[in-house]
Amino acid sequence: MIFANEIFAQKMTPQQYVERFKLTAIHHRFEYGIPAAITLSQGILESGIGGSYLAVNANNHFGIKCHSDWKGKRIYKDDDAKDDCFRVYKNADDSYTDHALFLTGKSRYEFLFSYKITDYKKWAKGLKKAGYATNPKYPTRLIDIIEKYDLSKYDKVSKSEYEQMLEQSSGNKVIAAVAVGKDETKDTLFVKEIVVSEKVQNKNKKHAILYHNRVKSIIVHQNESVVDIARKFDIHPRRIYKYNDMQKGTELKSGMRIYLQPKRSKGDVKYHIVKRGETLWSISQQHGIKLKSLRKRNYLSEKTKIKTGTKLYLQKKKPL
Repeated sequence: MIFANEIFAQKMTPQQYVERFKLTAIHHRFEYGIPAAITLSQGILESGIGGSYLAVNANNHFGIKCHSDWKGKRIYKDDDAKDDCFRVYKNADDSYTDHALFLTGKSRYEFLFSYKITDYKKWAKGLKKAGYATNPKYPTRLIDIIEKYDLSKYDKVSKSEYEQMLEQSSGNKVIAAVAVGKDETKDTLFVKEIVVSEKVQNKNKKHAILYHNRVKSIIVHQNESVVDIARKFDIHPRRIYKYNDMQKGTELKSGMRIYLQPKRSKGDVKYHIVKRGETLWSISQQHGIKLKSLRKRNYLSEKTKIKTGTKLYLQKKKPL
């Protein structure tokens, strides 16, 4: 997303917060299998509707601490201990992405992904069970937020509906409020309203450019072909087939992700649990990893069929 100049200050509301992050939450639902309702309710609760100290000063909307694997900037704040270390992000969307990677990359949250995407109550209670929060009322607070602001509707959005929402947001400037400070004397949160999305400047004005696993991609529109996309982005069709591990002549489907650059040799998360109906190719597209690398890391041949429930390693080789 492209951030423009600040316009004016106004009071932040939960509705504005949801409007700002709903597309990101729906996107993570498709990409990582995390309910959008859970993502949004956690964001609202953990960030104080975008007005917490960490959200304002570190773009950290989920209170994620540094941990040993964090190499980025840091900020310190008293929490469980004095001067606890928290992650600092370039923007709030990076915080949302790290939240998704945090849940999908930790084995203690693995059982959550066996729950239905629409069962937000199980997810809320499961997060507490997995140790995400120590407050015994944490599940109830998430559920109350979801029901109060009707967040469960975002887990019923189809891929085609999401594509239309994405198209509308990339075709017009979308205004949303982002917190910048709080008047403690009046207990009022003030924000500066900024442009959070502008029309993408490329030959196809209707496509939004997405970066997944740091690789440029788009979402296929209805009745689009590889040749259509190649013309719009000045890429030879054979490169698109190669980048996406597809055979020449493969027909595209609406809502499919197509990469405009080579995928990477490592995926965006440590591993993936195979779900019903998934193929190695669909998993490689989901995680931005080359099909050849995915097979190599898991000692799979081109003829090997994967079974539901199989654990695939995306960043290291499968232990022998």
